[in-house]
Amino acid sequence: MNEKNSYGFTTTILHSDRQKNIEHGSVHKPVHTSVLFGYKDARDLAAVFQGKQSGYRYGRQGNPTVSALEDKITSMEAGVSTITFATGMAAIGAVFQALLRAGDHIVSSKFLFGNTNSLWQTASAQGLDVSLVDATAVANVEAALTPATRMVFVETIANPRTQIADLKRIGRLCQERGILFVVDNTITSPYLFQPKTVGASLVVNSLTKYIAGHGNVLGGALTDTGLFDWAAYPNIADNFRKQAPAQQGMAQVRAKALRDFGATLSPEAAHQIAVGAETMALRMERECANAMAIATMLAADPRVAAVHYPGLASHPQHALANELFLAYGALFSFELKPEIDCFDYLNRLNLAINATHLGDTRTLVIPVAHTIFFEMGAERRAEMGIADSLIRVSVGIEDTQDLLDDFSQALNS
Repeated sequence: MNEKNSYGFTTTILHSDRQKNIEHGSVHKPVHTSVLFGYKDARDLAAVFQGKQSGYRYGRQGNPTVSALEDKITSMEAGVSTITFATGMAAIGAVFQALLRAGDHIVSSKFLFGNTNSLWQTASAQGLDVSLVDATAVANVEAALTPATRMVFVETIANPRTQIADLKRIGRLCQERGILFVVDNTITSPYLFQPKTVGASLVVNSLTKYIAGHGNVLGGALTDTGLFDWAAYPNIADNFRKQAPAQQGMAQVRAKALRDFGATLSPEAAHQIAVGAETMALRMERECANAMAIATMLAADPRVAAVHYPGLASHPQHALANELFLAYGALFSFELKPEIDCFDYLNRLNLAINATHLGDTRTLVIPVAHTIFFEMGAERRAEMGIADSLIRVSVGIEDTQDLLDDFSQALNS
């Protein structure tokens, strides 16, 4: 296989390991469990520590198996470098830990994953100023900017109400103002969308979800798209200015977030994620088709009050989804009419599993207001449009008709 050729998404993932030196002709990068890496010449060890020579120092900061996965994610996102973490939340936390300082201002979409919302509360308590806005319109983001704004953060498709940020215009605004534009690509995945195409500076992926895809491993990733001018960013410490300008941001993240806080992805987990990623495109195609079928059926049923899915023409950002994404995603949410209790409905489902997760091969359901968004309180839920009856569905790869039958029969009380 000639690495100079341009191959498709899945072909590239499948063959990426063997494009580099790999032990014993293996087609997968082996699992390297060593925490330490020895050098015959002590000068080489010193050169690696000083960044003058490539190599591994200590397992908390890097590992050959983990590096192979990072190369895969970089390729998926058309980026220049990736750092992986033990979880997706660790990847988001790394951004604010390594790249922001007390007094800095963040503009974030208010339509957020519950734990990200909680993280911004923590950031606010530690001296950062956070503004939550409706990012479906760039005007709201622009109106919130201040001279202290260092970062704009959005999700591609919001979890759970599926609002879509005004990605292109926000990206253009951030490029014009020299502001970091951080995009969480978890719900779309790199197969459906590459945030680099809308000017994202950094891309977050929860590897736990669609990339790994089987609900059996945790992981997160932060990818530098190569579009941001780190030389002009004021929060880079002097010792990282010694790096080439394009490398300064991620060098600081690897040291200040990964090394210092230690949210390291294990080599065993990296291997599981890498193997899962090989079938991401196949899984996403089936899951997106299933999601469209179920959402369409529920939207036509008079016992359902609302269905929130970008694939439906009724969705406020349906046209934007058509413009941006390869498909509409495998996550949707819906509200039942008042006469149907959401808990009773969920208990009547036979295939869908009551569980907090998404991106699995199995279809998962959860009553949002009572579980994953309960902690934020009724007022904040109302701001996000989360009704008490809202059910989130992460659609799996089951046979389509089986899922349609299951969601339909559960409506019969």
